[in-house]
Amino acid sequence: MHQFSNLHGWSLCSQPRCIFKAIIFCNELNLLEIKWHELMPYVSQFIILKSKTTFTGIPKPLFFTENRSHFEFAEGKIVHGVFPDRIAKPGSHENPFNLESQHCGSMNVLICQADISNGDFLIIYCNGVNESPQKMHLEPRHYMYSFEFLVDFSSRRPKVYIYNPWTKYGHYRHLILYFLMQDGIVVFVSDIFKNLYLKYSHADRRIQNIICTGDDLFDMLPKEYNFQELIKKLGPIQKSTFAFQLPAYLVDNANRFRFLLRGNCLRISNTMR
Repeated sequence: MHQFSNLHGWSLCSQPRCIFKAIIFCNELNLLEIKWHELMPYVSQFIILKSKTTFTGIPKPLFFTENRSHFEFAEGKIVHGVFPDRIAKPGSHENPFNLESQHCGSMNVLICQADISNGDFLIIYCNGVNESPQKMHLEPRHYMYSFEFLVDFSSRRPKVYIYNPWTKYGHYRHLILYFLMQDGIVVFVSDIFKNLYLKYSHADRRIQNIICTGDDLFDMLPKEYNFQELIKKLGPIQKSTFAFQLPAYLVDNANRFRFLLRGNCLRISNTMR
């Protein structure tokens, strides 16, 4: 390990640090299972916040609770909480970002309740719900919809805190310090399209077609910080034939998770089984 660190210009920590993984969870059960299996040897605790409503106050099931049996392999490492119900009244136009902010506040409380100490690493996957202002972030491959559509190698979503009492959530962009990571990150793959996009009123057949072509679901410009990167990412994502370094748990269970692999974008079943 010392020799490997020197090759990258790194130095070893004076003592081992615990690693915590935090997520505000919606319904991406399959991706969560794959990711946790990959991180299991390294993460000390998985911190997960669940909610009975969407960010617009529409009721939804507690998917993680209903499928808890799929995460028995990590049972001793799970710290979980449930966000208080905030069901929207008919005709109300409450700003969903207010509810997102309240989720972030609840996650901050949950993190404090975990056995985390100053100097420990806290990994947060930033998907709009749990953006963090930390300068350090992991550098995984960035996929969209499935491992068939490789966007680039510059995802800034997974970020790393060196934890301290002032560690909070926010929406900022800072200087970039990369951490190497072999895993890939898949954005916006759902088990149940109607539940995930109910608040946006998309037709499930249109969603399925867009996913299979690698196009943008919301017809928006790519989220980039300069024109060069924006222009490079205009239009549908090219299909990738690259199948190396996929998560080991995905490869070992390829038949079960075949919809995440090349040429299998059509979902046959919406269940975890």
